[in-house]
Amino acid sequence: MGERHERGSFRRHLATVGFVAAGALILSTGTAVAEPTADEVRDKIEKLEEEHAKLAEKYNQAQEDHEAAKEKLEDLREDKAETEERIDSMRDDIVELANAAYTNADYSSPAYLLSTGGPEDALRQAADLGYLSERQQETLDEYLDEQDELADLTAEAADVEEKAQDKLDEAEEAKTEAEEKIQEQEDILSDLTADEAAAATSGVNNGTGGTSYTGNASGDAAVALDFIYAQIGDSYSLGANGPDVWDCSSLVQAAWAEAGVSLPRTTYDQVNAGTPVSWDAMQPGDLIFFYGGPDHVGMYVGNGRMVHASTSSKPVMEVELSGYYQSNFHSAVRP
Repeated sequence: MGERHERGSFRRHLATVGFVAAGALILSTGTAVAEPTADEVRDKIEKLEEEHAKLAEKYNQAQEDHEAAKEKLEDLREDKAETEERIDSMRDDIVELANAAYTNADYSSPAYLLSTGGPEDALRQAADLGYLSERQQETLDEYLDEQDELADLTAEAADVEEKAQDKLDEAEEAKTEAEEKIQEQEDILSDLTADEAAAATSGVNNGTGGTSYTGNASGDAAVALDFIYAQIGDSYSLGANGPDVWDCSSLVQAAWAEAGVSLPRTTYDQVNAGTPVSWDAMQPGDLIFFYGGPDHVGMYVGNGRMVHASTSSKPVMEVELSGYYQSNFHSAVRP
């Protein structure tokens, strides 16, 4: 009897242990997070690459708008200073004219009766009632026009100054977000083995070094290509303009400037600065654009390859125009 009781207790204990273990297994299985596949990681890396490119060009455009607003503000301030000088030079004539109107007023006239504020009031009243000569009226009109111009310039300058600050704030916000995208990309890659990281970035910025262009382009294109090959290995920085640190649009701008061809600063404008060409018709030296903005640009160098500056995690490099780049192709132009 006692032995049967002990065997039963032992079986109940095993059942309990088995039940707990099974429950733990079920709980563990239910809360486990599946590791992302190589395709999922690659999709994330590619998405971050695109988002960074978009923010980088947003930053560049905001900086351009900020600089344009600053230049306009400087022009407005110069116009305002010149207007103030003209007003100052006219002030003695206006005071003299006002004093004359006040001194020579007909005390029984409506102009005198309505004037209660001194010489300048008398001048205005006299003008309203037609008591000024034609020359006096012209002097007054010119003075008042200058006063109006000064008021308009003052208001416009304040508005432009506010817009310039807004653009600067917009640029800084885009820069911060772009840097976050790169950090997120680097965090993902840091958790992978070398082989996994290579698979995740396959086709995206897997470039090779080089020092000179050896193709058969000639003329301005050859000059631009020689320049851009000489920059391979240089660093990338958002908004940089060389000579040893670039972003995508400043790099191609500088390359074509070496050939005497002036390009705008941003991809949004560069895409309209040449003759459009198709993917299959590209020639070395052509600018090739990517994403919807377009938000990224490189220089086609022939043999299905381009040189570009992409992100702070990679130097200027030559890359193969893989399926990734072709799937994100926007357009190409020949400067």
